[in-house]
Amino acid sequence: METAVVIVYGVSMNDTNPDRRAGIPAGLLAALVVLGLTSAGILARYQVHGDVNAIHCLFSLFFSLNLLICYWEACLFLRRDYIEKRVLYWHKRRRETGRAPAREFLFTRVPLGRILSPTVWADVWATYSMIDPAYADRRSFGFTADIGNGFLTPVPTLILYAAYTLGSVPAVVAGIVGAMLFWQWVYVTSLYWVSFIVAHRQAQITRGEMFIYIAVPNAVWVLIPAFGLYVSLRLILEGNYGVLGLVGMIATP
Repeated sequence: METAVVIVYGVSMNDTNPDRRAGIPAGLLAALVVLGLTSAGILARYQVHGDVNAIHCLFSLFFSLNLLICYWEACLFLRRDYIEKRVLYWHKRRRETGRAPAREFLFTRVPLGRILSPTVWADVWATYSMIDPAYADRRSFGFTADIGNGFLTPVPTLILYAAYTLGSVPAVVAGIVGAMLFWQWVYVTSLYWVSFIVAHRQAQITRGEMFIYIAVPNAVWVLIPAFGLYVSLRLILEGNYGVLGLVGMIATP
């Protein structure tokens, strides 16, 4: 890792060859993936049911974001050794440039041939480890919780994505799956918050970093799933998709 010329994603930071430097900024690429997945759900619902529903739009966005993060969390497991080493690079980089590693990573260009490379997206966690060192420590709660989310929630997320969009399964089934999935998000995210505070990690970062990287993202993963619990209970008790605007979808088992 500690070499004279630092290599990022196989591309030298000092490389002036425009072909080697070509690619899409990591942050823009992530945003395009989420936008594409969200739009697919909204357009599919419009094509089938001829309407746009605010609650459906919210959960299309949330599910799409979770699917992207699930891939990143799989990279956390697959490249855990690399991440532990990569943290050293980002510590050194921050000392040399004074720039926030997370911000620098978001503007780093990802070569088109490597947009699915786990090594590329491992830097999501290496840079986040500047805020919470737990993600460079495979013994920590945060590390284990995120790996669990990455491997266990994609399938139920896709089930709910399809159900909320098309009414593809009975409403009661969607409600039961949703209740289980949303509750674990509320519970595990709340525990992560507690573990962060109890470990006194907030003392090692600025208030701005605490707000941007800890408070806001984790609030999203508590508040939206909490609303999802309400939606799930409505689906179970009413036996139809009326809460999502699909009034004609009775779909009981």
